[in-house]
Amino acid sequence: MTTSAARELLRRPGDPRSSFLELFFDLVFVLALARLSQALLDHLTWSGAYQTLVLLLPLWWVWSRTSGVTDRFDPQRPSIQLLVIASMLGTLVMAAAVPEAFGERGLAFAGAYVAILIGQALYFKIALRGHEAQRTFVRLLFWSGISAVPWIAGALAHDTARVALWTLAVAVDYTATALRLPTPGFGRVRAAELAILGEHLAERYRQFFIIALGELILVTGLAFSRSGFEADRSAAAVVSFAAIVLLWRIYIYRAGQLLAAALAAARDPLRVGLLAVYAHVVMVAGIVVTAVGEEVVIAHPLVHTQPSWVAVILGGPALFLAGRALFEYQVFGRVSRDRTIGLLVLAAATPAMLLAPPLVAALAATAVLAGIAVADAARARRRPPEAPSPPG
Repeated sequence: MTTSAARELLRRPGDPRSSFLELFFDLVFVLALARLSQALLDHLTWSGAYQTLVLLLPLWWVWSRTSGVTDRFDPQRPSIQLLVIASMLGTLVMAAAVPEAFGERGLAFAGAYVAILIGQALYFKIALRGHEAQRTFVRLLFWSGISAVPWIAGALAHDTARVALWTLAVAVDYTATALRLPTPGFGRVRAAELAILGEHLAERYRQFFIIALGELILVTGLAFSRSGFEADRSAAAVVSFAAIVLLWRIYIYRAGQLLAAALAAARDPLRVGLLAVYAHVVMVAGIVVTAVGEEVVIAHPLVHTQPSWVAVILGGPALFLAGRALFEYQVFGRVSRDRTIGLLVLAAATPAMLLAPPLVAALAATAVLAGIAVADAARARRRPPEAPSPPG
């Protein structure tokens, strides 16, 4: 393909932001997140939690890499549409394999993941021949090939060996990107090589967060529908719904609204963009854990609380707040005190919640989220809107 033909694939500054193709692609992640929540609920131990994390990270990486594709390239082009739909099919395979990914379906999960990453990078290496943007995809192809070795080797191994090899593979994927893909003969990715469309990227993150909350509503609704609508379970469902609303409110205020402006104001937009990737995966992990906690609370609102139940009921909101604090830092260069206080209150409340029923623990977590939302609203009334000031 010539340079001029390759240039035709690129988005133009005036192009529409998100497209129906991207929203369609996001739908598969409702299944993926629901499967992850169920996998964690079925194996509610420290090892089960770690395995769920190992599965979440590559799923998030597929979404992040594909969103990067639609951020830079025109989703109206048939070749881009075909690439995104093929990635969606691969993600569907990964999601379907999640419950048995550390069992007999390990090769299906790892094989689909490797095929998506290498397939995307290989396509653009060929399609962008002669264009300067090709260099980025050469780097991606190099590092995807390196991480493919422990991914496939892990799929062929068993038990502890699979966990160790897949941990190594995840570390390669995330660390190489954090270091800007240092590649022999090509060096590292420079900010000037990536024309990040801040409005589009910010909108994509908001859309995915809504998808994650949709999974949380799905899990909560299904648990409530099985509950028999008794008074205690109905109360648990109301508390769970309130927590979902508060998660949405805390996310969107105000860093969630200003990511595009932060990217535009940053001296190094690539650094801010990478921070967004890592901040959001922590928040999404919080949503997955929260979904498990809400299902536990609705199913067992007033029985004796198990330590693992307290871990998910309080740990889900805590993970979300930690990711949200990192997100706030990338937009404003600081973290609001109420986020830190909320995390400390959740940690301090944990011992007491071991003696209380799950519904009380859920009320405590929701009260912390409500306190943060109220503090946000009070701060907004006292001060003029704060302009983004990304670090660095």
